[in-house]
Amino acid sequence: MHPLSVRLDESVTSALFNPMTLRSLTMRNRLWVAPLCQYSVTEADGVPTDWHLAHLGSFARGGAGLVMAEATAVTPEGRISPHDTGIWADDQREAWRRIVQFVHSQGAAAGLQLAHAGRKASVYPEWGETTEGHSGSGTMPVEQGGWQTVSASPIAFEGYEPPVSLDAQGIEDVRLAFIAAARRAVDAGFDLVEVHAAHGYLLHQFLSPLSNERADEWGGSLENRARLLLDIVRGVRAEVGPDLPVLVRFSGTDWTEGGWDEQQTATVAAWALEAGADLFDISSGGLVRARIPVGPGYQVPLAEHVRTAGGVLVNAVGLITDAEQAEHIVASGQADAVMMGREWMRDPHAGMRFAQQLGVEDALAPWPPQYERARPYPAD
Repeated sequence: MHPLSVRLDESVTSALFNPMTLRSLTMRNRLWVAPLCQYSVTEADGVPTDWHLAHLGSFARGGAGLVMAEATAVTPEGRISPHDTGIWADDQREAWRRIVQFVHSQGAAAGLQLAHAGRKASVYPEWGETTEGHSGSGTMPVEQGGWQTVSASPIAFEGYEPPVSLDAQGIEDVRLAFIAAARRAVDAGFDLVEVHAAHGYLLHQFLSPLSNERADEWGGSLENRARLLLDIVRGVRAEVGPDLPVLVRFSGTDWTEGGWDEQQTATVAAWALEAGADLFDISSGGLVRARIPVGPGYQVPLAEHVRTAGGVLVNAVGLITDAEQAEHIVASGQADAVMMGREWMRDPHAGMRFAQQLGVEDALAPWPPQYERARPYPAD
């Protein structure tokens, strides 16, 4: 057994549907919803809408142990697009509150991913037009509602406009923004927060030598490149107190020679554990355009490496699509939990379906009475 693993309840025959406790939070199972960007804030004000209530609420109703809300910007300039959700203002906090309350009413825990897109900010929404009727790809110009982006170094993401390198005050402002966002998340009722340091966004841009060419205390050595992330984790931990779990999402590799890799991830995860983080969400890629060997469970080995080499708890994500696959990942010790994205979108009741397929329906709350007539039963 992994030294940090929560002991499995032998009365539950499925590892996937064993409850998991992090600090004061117990989640009913280890089948979680990955953060899924929706680009659906219609007024471009960062306030989540009825779409987000229905989207996230459906997964809670469908049996997820944890519903992680999408990458949510800690500042207006940290949004990927103008139609991203935010958590930098009180009206956003209040809109999130009703969503969290519904998720809780369905028996699931609610998490919020705190994010800053850095040099990958200020782009057109992935689908549809902006509020002003603009559409396109790549960086959105200022005259159409875009803004100047920032990063560790003034190196552009391929096809995007170059960012401005953050100075010391800008870095401190980012740190404080993450801390303030964590406080709003707690006040909105979220059960945990996740610091987004993956997929080529700002904190990943500091971590990787491919995007960080600084010669000061935030560049060069691994310790320096990890400084901002670790300072944010310490600050968030101090702000939310000792009981609320703090997660960190990493890209386990840039899939590019000379870039960020799984061993650096394991090392920094161990440092982040000491700084106050509890579990690490291991994805990959996003910093530079790369050839990625996509296939079923293709990122699970990255999670397993970080778990073993870093001595930390992890969840795995990436083309996890069926009950036996997810069960094996947890039961074999490759990860302590799994996240799914597309499979939940295909079937918002995937949790109830997986439990039925694994023969552990009692591990979940009863089916909603409104849906009981649709419940599948084993053949006689």
